[in-house]
Amino acid sequence: MDLITVDTPAGTMALAEEDGALTHIWLPGQGYPRMVQRETALLACAKAQLLEYFQGKRRQFDLPLAPQGTPFRRKVWDALLTIPYGETITYGELAHRIGSPKAVRAVGQANHHNPLSIFIPCHRVVGANGFLTGYGGGLALKQFLLELEGSYHGKA
Repeated sequence: MDLITVDTPAGTMALAEEDGALTHIWLPGQGYPRMVQRETALLACAKAQLLEYFQGKRRQFDLPLAPQGTPFRRKVWDALLTIPYGETITYGELAHRIGSPKAVRAVGQANHHNPLSIFIPCHRVVGANGFLTGYGGGLALKQFLLELEGSYHGKA
């Protein structure tokens, strides 16, 4: 695994790659492996795209992603990639999209275990009432990301 840290407007994040694909992003406040940093071409590209996102210059990421998870989690994460920039959906809507309308809690757990949040935009999923709920990086970061995308409507 190769890893770099990135100073963003939201705080310091870490990115990791294995076998030519991005595997993890650690958000501010989340621990990440302490190891010698080595910036590969892919990590440099991921860093540039992440910073462009924070500058409002990028709405989609163009990177090879390889999150590790169960088939159900990967199905949820694939569905997250279809939520457009600047839009939100509910956990219930996401459960419907994957063909498991009763699996709302399992969808929430899949979001919680998303190793590539921001790149796989689980911050775009909100509670049934439109309120912000759960985010691995904390609700303040979720609100920050939604405000950046113009989709936060003041429900915290």
